[in-house]
Amino acid sequence: MIITEQKPLEDIEKMLEGSDKIVIVGCNTCAALCQTGGEEQIKEMVEKLKEKKQILATIAVETPCDMRISKRDLRTVKKQIEEADAILAMTCGVGVQSIADLTEKPVIPSLDTKFLGMVERLGRFYERCRMCGSCNLFDTGGICAISRCPKGLLNGPCETVADGKCEVGGFKNDCVWVQIIDRVKQFGKLDNLMKYQPERDGSIKATLGEVVWTD
Repeated sequence: MIITEQKPLEDIEKMLEGSDKIVIVGCNTCAALCQTGGEEQIKEMVEKLKEKKQILATIAVETPCDMRISKRDLRTVKKQIEEADAILAMTCGVGVQSIADLTEKPVIPSLDTKFLGMVERLGRFYERCRMCGSCNLFDTGGICAISRCPKGLLNGPCETVADGKCEVGGFKNDCVWVQIIDRVKQFGKLDNLMKYQPERDGSIKATLGEVVWTD
């Protein structure tokens, strides 16, 4: 699930300067669960903006990141979008771009996209994947060191582990590498950790991310 947080209202209002007529588009999937862009949050945003802006329409798209769904749902407010000066998107960054491509209108992002998260319960989310493009979860027993080790260590724990706790944060949190070693031992796959994992270079991306299914 994509975890989002709402931007400060003053930042949203600044981006909306010069746009008097707006349509608000939310997300009924991830943002709704994060309570940042569902129907209730759309209503709250309307209350905050209605004195300053003319709200032509609101809609919570089922999955804004899916252009097919966005295209289908946005048809219901097509006339209002045509009249609007801008669209306020209460979605992740992918949803913002999907809406922009479909409408060719200025799209204002009201949320900050934080990370790909695991949901423990409503309101409690944990970063568990950084989408590095080189998944080694088989070797680490299904526990991601890239997203869960504060030091970014890829080949085992550091020398400052104490009683299975990580020094980052004052030895309050479990060391993820201790968890990984315990897990692979349980599976009888300790040899998997003998493979050297090269450092990920996140500073350079030579190609745009794209997966195309072919027959």
